[in-house]
Amino acid sequence: MTPALPQGEAAPRDGSLPAWVGSDPSDRAFGVYIHVPFCSVRCGYCDFNTYTASELGGGASQRNYAQTAAQEILLARQVMDRAGYPPRPASTIFFGGGTPTLLPAQDLVSLVSTVRQTWGLADGAEVTTEANPDSVTPHSMEILANGGFTRVSLGMQSVVPHVLATLERTHNPANVASAVRWAHEAGLEVSVDLIYGTPGESMDDWRRSLDAAIATGAGHVSAYALTVEQGTRMAVQVRRGDIELPSLDDQADKYEVADTVLSDAGYQWYEISNWARPRADGELAVCRHNLAYWRGHDWWGIGPGAHSFMAGDPNAHDDAPSAGVRWWNVKHPIRYAHALENGQSPAAGRELLTGDDAHLERVMLGIRLREGMPVQWVAEERREVLASLIARELIDARAVFAGRVQLTRSGRLMADAIVRDLT
Repeated sequence: MTPALPQGEAAPRDGSLPAWVGSDPSDRAFGVYIHVPFCSVRCGYCDFNTYTASELGGGASQRNYAQTAAQEILLARQVMDRAGYPPRPASTIFFGGGTPTLLPAQDLVSLVSTVRQTWGLADGAEVTTEANPDSVTPHSMEILANGGFTRVSLGMQSVVPHVLATLERTHNPANVASAVRWAHEAGLEVSVDLIYGTPGESMDDWRRSLDAAIATGAGHVSAYALTVEQGTRMAVQVRRGDIELPSLDDQADKYEVADTVLSDAGYQWYEISNWARPRADGELAVCRHNLAYWRGHDWWGIGPGAHSFMAGDPNAHDDAPSAGVRWWNVKHPIRYAHALENGQSPAAGRELLTGDDAHLERVMLGIRLREGMPVQWVAEERREVLASLIARELIDARAVFAGRVQLTRSGRLMADAIVRDLT
């Protein structure tokens, strides 16, 4: 079962944006997210909008998906032009899923070409695809690199067979190192994704996975605590008592181990769940696309269930919904394909953000970054909370005196509670 779409007002059939969207976007990056909804197997913990059938009928199939998604890219540019949105080249493109690399590599390259022809690509643009270790080859990596991709993000999750079995991951853990090597040989940067807190995972298991990720030589590591969403097979297993979730203390301990092990190996945390090594030029090998999300920049989501966001006036008052607009596409690939075939936007609904909405999101996302956020983002009537957070060693005292709110390691474990305190 995939998650329900958010509640919101109906989106215009032609995809029109509010007139106030996109005013003075010169200080914001523009990114493109492309959702590929196909997977070979649906993992028991996953609640993403994915489908295992390659042929769904009604024009929705892996074979013609690139052509269908290209239609939405062209429609998106028309919508932006009608709104008078100042044209900007894409700074980043990110293919997520699902498993984007179930499509032929040339199909992914063709979509990059469509983005380039439609919006243009900024100099040094970052172009990433997610991939499973078993869904790439040396040849496909070469095609991606030659076609404009700069990064690949591999779903490693764990190196321990019984942990992978609980997660219902089907890849051979030995293939991760090979996939990283092929990517590096093609000239691509690499990120590996890990999950901690799987039922039955010991601390030794987690350390093995961390050591294996580091040994690949990947420049970027993401580590996420397992979250079991309602409606997934794993949620049913938990409810039946077939498996037992670890405690929050276990997850916190594993996060602290990850931070220590990765830091000792030369990685620096730059977002609560993300660590990167310096490149040859000294810059951290961060994911710039995800950084744009956390910094409140603009992006257009392509594909079934994809979300988009365009900012408005960040200083809008609560009674004037002009701080931004978020919208989301219909979930099922058949409905998505039918809308585009009929010349309509696939958008299902949207939410107009008030100034208060935008402020809450700005704090919630900004606090996750190593750079933190300006103290000025904390309302005057809430700033007395800062002293308590310093005393509890949840935020850095020196940073506050320098005008920024930055989390300590202990603070990272309590980020959601700190956001509530600050807002």
